[in-house]
Amino acid sequence: MPPRKPAAFNGFSGFSGFSADTATFIQDLRANNDKLWFAANKARYEASVLEPSRAFVAAMGARLRAIAPGLHAEPKVNRSLFRIHRDVRFARNKSPFKTNVGVWLWEGNGARMDCSGFYVHIEPPTLMLGVGIHVFPKPHMEFWRETVDDERHGSAIAGIVDALRSEGRYAVGGEHYKRIPRGYDRDHPRAELLKHNGLFGSIEMPIPEAFTSRDFVELCAGHFEAMLPLHRWLLDMTRRMA
Repeated sequence: MPPRKPAAFNGFSGFSGFSADTATFIQDLRANNDKLWFAANKARYEASVLEPSRAFVAAMGARLRAIAPGLHAEPKVNRSLFRIHRDVRFARNKSPFKTNVGVWLWEGNGARMDCSGFYVHIEPPTLMLGVGIHVFPKPHMEFWRETVDDERHGSAIAGIVDALRSEGRYAVGGEHYKRIPRGYDRDHPRAELLKHNGLFGSIEMPIPEAFTSRDFVELCAGHFEAMLPLHRWLLDMTRRMA
């Protein structure tokens, strides 16, 4: 079943698709992940990856504000665009650069990664789209469990998760703990959700033909709308925490 067809939208803010070289550049970087190669190809990175990513953030933000009015879409590195440089201080893998493109648009008044939002992950040959909160910040954890335990709110999110999974296209992630947290019944009707330290829906696919056209915005929006109930539930949860 295809995602619901979104309303027509024309505010693409200059986005006409990613470059045909975007995926090729990432694959080349994967094969040449060193600072000298990147320095020699920096202009190509800016033209083929950074510039279309900025345009995409602006277009995607304009498209999604119809369904997420408080959306933050900020086409800057360390805001809606993730850094390409890896933090290798404590990593075994000392490769200096990420071999993917990540875009994050979030809704809420907290720190950007503490809010629910919409994620686009480009890692040739795969595209992944996600909605939700990857890892709850510590202040959220107890409230998340209390909310899951609550009959009204907990039943609502359980129904949303079941509906997403039943479509067959979307995965729901975030389960982290092996055991039910202390203080909750092992036979709790939402025991699996109590094991989560985050909650997100996602879909993976081969990078589509629409990637190099403005239709890519609508393709992403269709899937984001299908996962929108999960985002709205999380948004309500974080607002009630404030």
